[in-house]
Amino acid sequence: MIANEEPVIANSLWSATARPSEPCAVLQGDVSADVAIVGAGFTGLSAALHLAQMGRSVVVLEAQTPGWGASGRNGGQVNPGLIAPPNDAIARFGPEMGRRMIRLSGEAGQLVFDLIAQHKIQCDARPVGWLRAAHNRGGMTSLAQKAEQWAQHGAELTLLSQTEVAQAIGTKAYIGGLIDPRGGNLHPLNYALGLCEAARAAGVRIFGGSRVEKLQRRGQEHLLVTQGGRLRAGRVLLCTNGYSGPLHRGLQQSVVPIRSVQVATEPLSKELRDHILPGRHAPSDTRRLLSYFRMDAAGRFVMGARGGYTVQATRARLAQARAWSIKLFPQLAGVRWEFEWGGSIAATADQYPHLHDFGNGMAAGLGYNGRGVAMATAMGKVLAAWAVGRPHADLDFPVTRLRKIPFHPFYPLGVEARVAYYRLCDGLGL
Repeated sequence: MIANEEPVIANSLWSATARPSEPCAVLQGDVSADVAIVGAGFTGLSAALHLAQMGRSVVVLEAQTPGWGASGRNGGQVNPGLIAPPNDAIARFGPEMGRRMIRLSGEAGQLVFDLIAQHKIQCDARPVGWLRAAHNRGGMTSLAQKAEQWAQHGAELTLLSQTEVAQAIGTKAYIGGLIDPRGGNLHPLNYALGLCEAARAAGVRIFGGSRVEKLQRRGQEHLLVTQGGRLRAGRVLLCTNGYSGPLHRGLQQSVVPIRSVQVATEPLSKELRDHILPGRHAPSDTRRLLSYFRMDAAGRFVMGARGGYTVQATRARLAQARAWSIKLFPQLAGVRWEFEWGGSIAATADQYPHLHDFGNGMAAGLGYNGRGVAMATAMGKVLAAWAVGRPHADLDFPVTRLRKIPFHPFYPLGVEARVAYYRLCDGLGL
């Protein structure tokens, strides 16, 4: 099984409510650019926009349409920071680089909201903070430790009591929480489409339906071949994340595509909206198999959870997401569910995003582990800096050697085994 082989559950709320956008032409004939970007998700579009603002000519090649993958299907949570506590980056990558990573990831949410404001992107952006909800004492201890470490780096995160988190979310299912004021939520596909429009306005040429079938080094240039055209460029950025295919097989085998699914209701009545997520936060909880939920601009309740690798497994996970929603908010029991969809995020073995320089004028950034809205946007800015020649030591994220994950072809079996274990632990309250 490869990353692009996924169960087709495609009744997406975000696609149904996406604003009109100008379609992308298919690449035809020969074109050239300073930088070629493969993939028009958050990473590639952010890189393209930043490069154009630096005066570089850029062409983006997208196999489908902008935002088609995880960028247009995720929960729309703008989550600052990395998965690991901040000081782990210092211990692993050293004080100087670690602090740069902490600053970059901590400011990634603000970067998103700044781009939205600068380019007037209409994507229902809400900078209301990111709320984490603790399901047990262990989860609350973990949140307290993160708050303490972030305070060491100048970020004021606020711990919430059981009463406060219940007031913020509208359920008594959690014992406490943590709110990070640097985050928020948005309409993810409209954000991607807005980045696309901003990049085009800055001079970027973006082609859809233009899958790169061959990538070759020709002297000082790269040649990217699609079914209908050829692109020559001095530098290449691979921004394919969880949909990385055989174009660079090592890259494909360095991450594990993790399935994620979401369900959404019809627009709720005002009475329900007043009592469910009244602050319009988009919480995620501290379970191993975490749930994340929110309200969209029209008052639809959205629940996200782990998906499956077959249609049957995915259908079961969709049903579980609806059941869990009703357990959290019993008043949803009589509400009609209108949407269900899914897709792949890219997980890394060390839970850090990866930045790779292949040493031949080509680089890649990927592996956001479920935090792609903010971190993919930030990684695009880092890749742009690399593409204009900034030395590795001056980048705000470490360049690491690409490592293939052992037994990669069997990853669905490993993921499903871990899911079963995590479900057992969550069920036992561990």
